[in-house]
Amino acid sequence: MDLPRPLLEGRLIRRYKRFLADIDLDGETITAHCPNPGAMTGLNAPGLRAWVSRSDDPKRKLPYTLELLEADGGLVGIHTGRPNAIVAEAIAAGVVPELAGYPTLRREVRYGTNSRVDMLLDCPARGPCYVEVKNVHLRRMDGPNPGAAEFPDSVTARGAKHLEELAAMVAAGHRAVMMFCVQRMDCDRLVAAADIDRRYAEGLARAVAAGVEAIAWDCAITPERITLRKPLPVVV
Repeated sequence: MDLPRPLLEGRLIRRYKRFLADIDLDGETITAHCPNPGAMTGLNAPGLRAWVSRSDDPKRKLPYTLELLEADGGLVGIHTGRPNAIVAEAIAAGVVPELAGYPTLRREVRYGTNSRVDMLLDCPARGPCYVEVKNVHLRRMDGPNPGAAEFPDSVTARGAKHLEELAAMVAAGHRAVMMFCVQRMDCDRLVAAADIDRRYAEGLARAVAAGVEAIAWDCAITPERITLRKPLPVVV
């Protein structure tokens, strides 16, 4: 997935009120939209290198959007709106073997209880496959799972609900997949952050036991583009 060009490089001054970030761009302080509702642990320290995109839409209150941060020596994608496009592009290109062989891909299809599944793959010979995509950016070397990509980084009742709905699709005879898109290049596995959200960790274990497939891929990241790179083992 190509990122808006060109991204502008600066330094993070502060991230606050969840969706705002002040960035130093060559001595000028700008306020950017931070499209990430999570805690962003390890990604909110002042001074981190940051990359923002700029929109020319006159209707936007904040023309800048925070896209990337540098942490632990590598780039991290923090825009939670990007993974769906990253994964959809990879599926269309046949990059993800687990999700190959489906000629139809639809986005944001209604299912479950007042929900929309991120992707509905379909094949007349195989039936539908329901795919939820989660953005992952948390990595804690001093936490309980050093070196692992962890999800979530804050309590997510919505994420737990999605697991239950995927399990319901399996119970109805369909295929369901929980896809973790790790927007980092320095992780060796994916684990649920039980110390942050025990309900989600337990829900993931139940969903997998019920037949929901949990897969994770990390990403190759540059200031020009983000693409799925390689699968990571999911430890439940």
